[in-house]
Amino acid sequence: MTATTALGLFFTARLCGGLVLALVARSAGKHPLLLLGRSWDSVWYLGIAEHGYGLTHRNRTGIHSDLAFFPLYPGLVRTVALLTPLDGVRAALVVSWTAAAAAAYGIYLLGVRLYGPAVATVLVGLWGLLPHSVVLSMAYTEPVMTACAAWSLYAVLSGRWVWAGVLAALAGLSRPNGIAVAAAVLSAASHEVWRARGRGVSPRLWTGAALAPLGWSGYVLWVGSRRGDPLGGYFTVQRLWGSRFDFGRGALRFTEHMLLHGTRLLFPIALVIVVVSGVLFALLIADRAPLPLVVYSGVLLVIAFGGSGFFESKPRFLLPAFPLLIVVARALVRTARARPWHAAVVAGALAGLSFAYGAYLVVLARSPL
Repeated sequence: MTATTALGLFFTARLCGGLVLALVARSAGKHPLLLLGRSWDSVWYLGIAEHGYGLTHRNRTGIHSDLAFFPLYPGLVRTVALLTPLDGVRAALVVSWTAAAAAAYGIYLLGVRLYGPAVATVLVGLWGLLPHSVVLSMAYTEPVMTACAAWSLYAVLSGRWVWAGVLAALAGLSRPNGIAVAAAVLSAASHEVWRARGRGVSPRLWTGAALAPLGWSGYVLWVGSRRGDPLGGYFTVQRLWGSRFDFGRGALRFTEHMLLHGTRLLFPIALVIVVVSGVLFALLIADRAPLPLVVYSGVLLVIAFGGSGFFESKPRFLLPAFPLLIVVARALVRTARARPWHAAVVAGALAGLSFAYGAYLVVLARSPL
C-alpha cells in the first residue's frame, strides 16, 4: 500500500460524507456549503479573518469575546482570501480541506515509520471515518491543528528538532489544546537529554524545545496583556464562555444529570466517545507506543476530560488525537489478513455511522459542535 492509496481512501470517505450531508441538507431546505463554512465557531473565525480581533457578543450566559479563538486559522483564511478571488467562506473551506489532506499525509508517514504501510493506510482511513470527522470538511480549526501535530510528531521521531519545534509552535497558535504538541516535543527532548546524560546533545534539540511552547504561550500572554492581566486574562475570557478546567467536576455533574434525566442523542454519544477514548489511551500505553504519541494523546485527553462546559464538543476536541486509533488500526489489519469479510463489515459499519451521524450533527442537531 502507498500514500496514494491512503489518501485516496481518506478523500473518498470525506467525499461520501459530504454527499450524504448535502442530500440531508437539501431535503431540509438548507445550503450545504453554508452549513460547512458558516456554522457556530466558524462565524467567529470568519469575523476575525475579515475584521481582526475586537468583536464581543452579549447573551443570557455572559459576554463572549473573539479573543477566545486562536489566530492561526483566521490568519490563513485571510491570506487565502486576499490572494485569490474566493470569498471568506470558500477561503475558509479551502484552508480546512488542504489542512485535512496535509494531516492525512502526515499521519500516513508517521504510521509507516512506526508500523508499516498497511497499518498506516488503515490509520488514515479510520481517522477519516470517526463519528465527528465531518468537522474535517468544515471551517473549523481541527484540520489545521492535526496537520501541525502529525508533522511535528513525525519530525520528532525523525530527529528533526527545529521543524518539530516550529510546527508545535504553529499548533499552539491554532487551538487551546494545541499545547499538547508542545508537551510532546518537550517530553521527547527531555527524554533525549536524560538518555544522553546532557552530553553531546545537539543544539537543534535545544532550539526545537525552546520554540515548541512559544505559539500557545505567546497568544495567551498577548490576550492577557490586552485584558490588563497578562497571566490570567485569557483564562478569564474562556470562563466568560463557560469554559474552564475544573479537573472533570463539571463533566461528572453533567454526566450524572444526563443518566438520571435523559437528554438529546448527541450527549450520550459524546459520553461513549469520551469513555472509548480513555480505553484506547490505556491500550496505547500497553502497546508501548513512542513517548511523544502517548504524551500528545494524554494531554488532549486531560484537557477534554478536565474541561467544563460544551460537553457535546468533547469528541471534536479529541479529533486530533489520532494516535488513539493505532491499536484499532493494527487489530483491523490483522483481521483483514485473517478474515477479509469481517474487516469489510467493520469498515462499512464505521462509514455508515460516520456519514449519517455527521449529517445529523451539522444539519439536524442544532447544537454547537
